[in-house]
Amino acid sequence: MTRSFEQAMAMFEPALPLAVAYSGGADSTALLVACARQWPGQVVAVHVHHGLQAAGDDFERHCRAFCDRLQVPLVVQKVDARHAPGQSPEAAARHARYQAIDALALHGRAAIQTIAIAQHADDQVETLLLALSRGAGLPGLSAMAAQWQRAGLTYCRPLLQVSSRAIRDWLQAQGVRFIDDPSNVDERFTRNRIRARLLPVLQACFPQFRDTFTRSSRHAAQAQAVLQEVAAEDLTRVGAPPDIKALQALSQPRLANVLRHWLLSVHLVTPTSAQLAALMVQIAACRTRGHQMHLKVGQGFCVRRGGVLDWYNPRPLSPSSTPSCP
Repeated sequence: MTRSFEQAMAMFEPALPLAVAYSGGADSTALLVACARQWPGQVVAVHVHHGLQAAGDDFERHCRAFCDRLQVPLVVQKVDARHAPGQSPEAAARHARYQAIDALALHGRAAIQTIAIAQHADDQVETLLLALSRGAGLPGLSAMAAQWQRAGLTYCRPLLQVSSRAIRDWLQAQGVRFIDDPSNVDERFTRNRIRARLLPVLQACFPQFRDTFTRSSRHAAQAQAVLQEVAAEDLTRVGAPPDIKALQALSQPRLANVLRHWLLSVHLVTPTSAQLAALMVQIAACRTRGHQMHLKVGQGFCVRRGGVLDWYNPRPLSPSSTPSCP
């Protein structure tokens, strides 16, 4: 269920020292202030300058001045977050942010144990609705994880059960100033249209939608965890690269599950639904020595090599083609 800002922070117990991803906006400002008060001397702020807006330099100046007043060290990471053709602008910016934070934590501040990110309950609902609009499977419907490991660090989202309104109410009560990023109301971005048009309707029709949607995402995440365990067991049995005859012995749902797991865990590839369906048809048809396979999957190709299924990429993976962060 949704919590107050104070309740969420009381339950947050990160390993220290802690870095807070700080944009200067309301959510990250509230998280930074609360963490700095709770763990004085153990918190550093990380501001990523995306290089996408003319106001980016103003955001950086605001963050520097605010951190000086708060007596919290600030590290600014400048990145080029422009998106490649066919890539989502939001995904490109997110990928650049995580890379910058990883680099800081691993090389600039090696003692950092935890990275805190201020995404909240409304962000979680928007993520779920985006996943539904794209026909996502369980990984997408699981929305955002409250905690995960990346590059040897623990990432946390302590505010996932706190509404945006509750965060702003807390800031107002504290008399703390923040900046509003104008891109957050630009309805050219699907997420912003959801925020501006759908969330008010959901609030009117289903006042508890944040709780119920979040519960559905937790159920999806639990189911996905079970599928991951089954896929790992099946991959151990069929091998990596997988034996084609062993794959043919699996039911269709387990075959799809283990293929996704193999491609992602071994090759960092996520097949489309059409690619996966075509691959499964070819596996079923592969009954003779002369049967060949050469199917486009992700940025590379699935091929038959003797009795096993293999994947190769004729070109090295680019950073933008790696899996997105949770």
